Amino acid sequence: MPFRIVRNDITKMHVDAIVNTANPKPEYGAGIDTAVYEAAGVDKLLARRKEIGEVERGSSFITDGYDLPAKYIIHTVGTGWRGGDQGEEEIIRKCYRSVFALAIENNIESLAIPLLASGSYGFPKGIALRIAISEIEAFMADHDPELYLVVFDEKSFSLSSELYGDIDTYINENYVEEKRKEEYPDDFEPQSDRRLMASSMAMAGGAFHSPTMPLAESRPSKKLGSKLRGKTSAGKEQKIYAADLCEDAVCMASPQEERSLDDVIKNLDKTFMEMVFSFADSKGMTDVEVQKKANLDRKAFSKLKCGTTKNPSKSTALALAIALKLNLDDTKDLLSRAGLALSPCSKQDLIVQYFIEREAYDIYQINIALFEHGEQILGCAVSE
Repeated sequence: MPFRIVRNDITKMHVDAIVNTANPKPEYGAGIDTAVYEAAGVDKLLARRKEIGEVERGSSFITDGYDLPAKYIIHTVGTGWRGGDQGEEEIIRKCYRSVFALAIENNIESLAIPLLASGSYGFPKGIALRIAISEIEAFMADHDPELYLVVFDEKSFSLSSELYGDIDTYINENYVEEKRKEEYPDDFEPQSDRRLMASSMAMAGGAFHSPTMPLAESRPSKKLGSKLRGKTSAGKEQKIYAADLCEDAVCMASPQEERSLDDVIKNLDKTFMEMVFSFADSKGMTDVEVQKKANLDRKAFSKLKCGTTKNPSKSTALALAIALKLNLDDTKDLLSRAGLALSPCSKQDLIVQYFIEREAYDIYQINIALFEHGEQILGCAVSE
C-alpha cells in the first residue's frame, strides 16, 4: 500500500493503529497526548499506562485503542529540542523505528502517524519533517503497509521556504493561469483557459516556459477577444486563443538532454506502459522497484502492467516518471503516450517540474511539497 499525507484529527482515523506522542512517565501530557487520552477514554487508557510504568525516550509501547476508531495506539516517547547537539535527532529516529517495529510485530496493515516532535517538543518543523521523510522512506522500501502522515492544520505544515528554497518563487514566476488572472481579470476564464493551454501544450510538444525567461508582455486585448468571439465559431476561437497562449507563454523550452533520432524513432509505436518498462530496463529497475518508488498501490500497478487500465491518471503518470528518474524531455514523451501533457496552468505540474529540473527524484519530498500547496500528491491510487 502507498504512503499518503492527510489533514485530519488523528483520533478520528479509521486505521489499525494510530501513533501517540507519549509522556515518559505514567501520565499524559499536552498536545496530541491529551487528545488521544480523551478520545480513547481517560480512565481506561491511564489505568493501562500506569501498569506499563516509565518508558525510555526513543522507545514505544502499544495499547488497545479503547473508544477510538483505531484498534490500537502505539505510544512513542520523544524528547524536546535543545539546540540540536544533545542527540535529539537520533532519539526521534529511534521513535519512528520502534513504532514501525511494533507495527510489524502486531501485523498492523494501516497506520496513522503525526509529524513527531514538531509540536510541544519544539523541534523546528523542517528538521522534524526531514527525519520523518527519511525514516518513513526507509521503512516503506521493505514493507507495504497503508501509512498516513497526519497533519492537523495548515499552519503546522508551512515548510516550503525551509525545505525547498525557491520553490514558491519558481511557482510564482511560471504559473501562467495566476498571472493572466491578475493582469486581465475581466477576460480570464480559468477552466476554458486550462483546456486551451492543454491543447497548446500538445501542439508545442509539452514545452514549458523557461524559469530563466520572463513572460512576454503582450496579451490579447478584451476588444480583440470580443471581436473574435463575435465572428468565429467556438472551435475557431479556441484555436486562435490557444495559439496566442502558446506564443505568449509556453513555447520557450529550457534546454534538456536530447535523445538520439534512432531512440526517438525506435520508440514511436510504444504504449505508455511499454515505455515505462523500456525505461526501467535501461536503468536496471525491477517492476517492484518501479512500483514502490512511484508510491503506487500494487493493484493499481498490476492493472497498468496487465493492460486492464489502458492509460493512467496524471498523478500516476508523473509518479512513474519520478520513479524512473526521467529528465524533462523523457517525462513529456512518457506523458504523451497517455494523451497527457505538462501545463504551466497546473501548479502540480510546475512543482514536479521544479524537482525534475533539479534532479531531485524523492517522491516523498515531492508529495510533501504538493500537499503543502494544496495539490494532489503523486501515486497512491488503489485503482485507476
